[in-house]
Amino acid sequence: MEIFGHLGTALGLASLAGINLYLTAFVAGLAIRFNWIELSAAHEGLAVLGNEWVLGVAGVLMVIEFLADKVPWLDSAWDAVHTVLRPVGGILLGMAALGEMNPALLAIGGLLSGVASLTMHGAKAGTRLLVNMSPEPVSNSVASVAEDGLVLGGLTLTALAPVAALFVFVIVLAIAIVIIRRTFGSLRAVWRNFRNRRRPGDPDPTPS
Repeated sequence: MEIFGHLGTALGLASLAGINLYLTAFVAGLAIRFNWIELSAAHEGLAVLGNEWVLGVAGVLMVIEFLADKVPWLDSAWDAVHTVLRPVGGILLGMAALGEMNPALLAIGGLLSGVASLTMHGAKAGTRLLVNMSPEPVSNSVASVAEDGLVLGGLTLTALAPVAALFVFVIVLAIAIVIIRRTFGSLRAVWRNFRNRRRPGDPDPTPS
């Protein structure tokens, strides 16, 4: 069961980093810094998150993301920039959570962490793109707050019940894959409609 706990912590942190890397790092760092959670010897690699400099940088970036994430289209630009940063951060968090183990298993865990983080990032970024195309600006802020709540809830679950978190995040990742498929289908449909409207040579529908 111990390996499942390690995987649950790694997969949980990596998945949440795919949604909001800086909030994940900052809250986890605070919990470590103020001993809200007790790190086991296997998770000592995560202790760096409690460093004051790491907390300071993560906190500043978290505030910037909090503001950018509430502004239509600026959030999508922010997501585009983080297409690489979030998965890389997820890999680092995942490997730190796995700690000392067989190098082959550690490499596999790192790869799985990257895939989990990229999958959650893709679901978030694609969904936000569709939200930005909707006529209701309030939906953007609602989506952002919901994502922040998901990260906080996920961190709590990962800290209290890492084995349960493993199975929960596997289900969440499966749902994220479905969301990505449907999102890209919707985006393709929007692009086809736009292209058809802009096609040259179409007769003017306005009666003379």
